Amino acid sequence: MRILLVDHHADFARAVKEALMKCGFAVDVTRTIDEAAAALDCANYDMVLLESALPDGDGLDWLKQLRRQGRSMPTMMMSRLNDPGLRIATFNAGADDFLPKPVSIDELIARMRAILRRSLQMTAPVVRFGNLHFDTIARQVSVDGRTLRIARREVCILEHLLNRAGRTVLRTSLEDGLYAFDDDVSTNALEVGIYRLRAHLSQAGAMLRIKTERGVGYTLELVRAASVA
Repeated sequence: MRILLVDHHADFARAVKEALMKCGFAVDVTRTIDEAAAALDCANYDMVLLESALPDGDGLDWLKQLRRQGRSMPTMMMSRLNDPGLRIATFNAGADDFLPKPVSIDELIARMRAILRRSLQMTAPVVRFGNLHFDTIARQVSVDGRTLRIARREVCILEHLLNRAGRTVLRTSLEDGLYAFDDDVSTNALEVGIYRLRAHLSQAGAMLRIKTERGVGYTLELVRAASVA
């Protein structure tokens, strides 16, 4: 999943980005409202983490503007001011959560996951599809109870496909959600990731497959045990 972090405190932004990347998120960091607005025009984000006080304006006012524009992506506001009035105004402006600074990064990630589960209409942190289980918190994939050793980027591909299981996921949508602007990736990185993920699933006996929709994208679908090879 791709996250937009809007915060001008460099040390904090760096720490949050590193922690989120370890959890499988792609993260773009912007320092100002203008930079954040430009990023939103170039990419689709699953969530925005927004500092309330920014060098070129008020994050709360910008959030109101986003909601008036119909941009509905989940947004968490962060602020050094832990004032009840600000918290109420933040929720009334359309924020999904408010977290006072200094922020516990573990709590930040837990709150993010809870919001993302709600936005994806997931009732539990474990996603089940056929005989495959995916623990979204531990970032572990298992088939028939056996844990698979899968690289972080391939887990992210699987997560995207699981969130839209049975539906075609556009190639552009996958790439948009997997890679941040400053990621160094090859032109065939997605195909390589899909190939490796297919191999892991096949070897583990997962009763599902990743179907290629040529020129469009990929579909994760269930198959009968006899069809898995």
